[in-house]
Amino acid sequence: MNKELLGKVKQKKEAYRGWKQGRVAWEKYRETVRAAREQVRKARALTEISLARDVKDNKKSFYRYVSDKRRTRENVGPLQNETGNLVTQDMEKAEVLNDFFASVFTGKCWSHSDQVAEGRDWENAELPTVGEDQVREYLRNLKVHKSMGPDEMHPQVLRELADEVARQLSIIFDKSWQSSKVPADWKRGNITPFLRRGRATDIIYLDLCKASDTVPHDILVSKLERHGFNGWSTQWIRNWLDGRTQRVAVNGSMSKWRIVMSGIPQGSVLGPALFNIFVGNVDKGIERTLSKFADDTKLCGVVDTLEGRDAIQRDLDRLERWARENLMKFNKAKCEVLHMGWHNPKHSYRLGEEWIESSPEEKDLGVLIDEKLNMSRQCALAAQKANRVWAASKEV
Repeated sequence: MNKELLGKVKQKKEAYRGWKQGRVAWEKYRETVRAAREQVRKARALTEISLARDVKDNKKSFYRYVSDKRRTRENVGPLQNETGNLVTQDMEKAEVLNDFFASVFTGKCWSHSDQVAEGRDWENAELPTVGEDQVREYLRNLKVHKSMGPDEMHPQVLRELADEVARQLSIIFDKSWQSSKVPADWKRGNITPFLRRGRATDIIYLDLCKASDTVPHDILVSKLERHGFNGWSTQWIRNWLDGRTQRVAVNGSMSKWRIVMSGIPQGSVLGPALFNIFVGNVDKGIERTLSKFADDTKLCGVVDTLEGRDAIQRDLDRLERWARENLMKFNKAKCEVLHMGWHNPKHSYRLGEEWIESSPEEKDLGVLIDEKLNMSRQCALAAQKANRVWAASKEV
């Protein structure tokens, strides 16, 4: 609301009080109400046009606006704690969720810790530095629509003060990197829970259990060294990962802080790069086609011969061994196979000791794919979603 609009709303309230007290005529009151409503409608229309125009750069504001107009609200309902009792208070629900998130962490792997600790010749190398100009450039390009962290420092503030704080931050980054120590405040994170809703070819969709949360830190650091990261960088990343803490927020209520034993911080700049390095060797020795996008992985191959089927099964066995060696697990219940193509024999496949279920359709990077490559259902779902957004906007 701008100043002019606030003035119109105030005039409407004053006109209403005057009419109730007999000081303002009905016609005058109605004229004031119409003028205020017209101003509000115009302001709302301008707001919606602005949100629609900037949706690519500011999706959060657009979907927040649409969500606010919905008649129903998605919320975290009652949860069952470890003793079997239902909890309804936001603080209790935050604790239950934080306990669950922490339960998937992977412990330290001491054999990898010993390997990483060997050899410290990098300590005699030239000290790494972070330039003031480099920090200033990053601050000026911060995305101001991102959420604040536990420090409650808004990105807009950092961007506006880029010239004033660049030097101080560059000094802090220098000291952190050169000492291989990361400040404790940089290791804290808030977790906000949300509710989720040709030829014969087989595509097997694989799902790693809590992929980002279960990456063992020691194995990751050893892979960084094998990729040629220098000692300063690996030690800094190790310190950044060790001793991290998290808490869960439910409607403003915060759980207690919990130690993060494994995993890669989501929402961070380094997170995706580190995860890609960790899973970089998952396709070693694979005979058929293995496609990777973040933690979404699928294995596919032509299966009009028994050799094609056997090759896919051998690849699945390799993937299962990779998961065990890297202390990861596949979510067998979510791994499914999609049989495509004419006269597909619909072979059965095994992952570990469990058989993989067949599925008539799968979501592939957000697009619904069925065994006949028919896009009708995907188009119908996209149109249905667009209609819901449009209907919500019309209710404003």
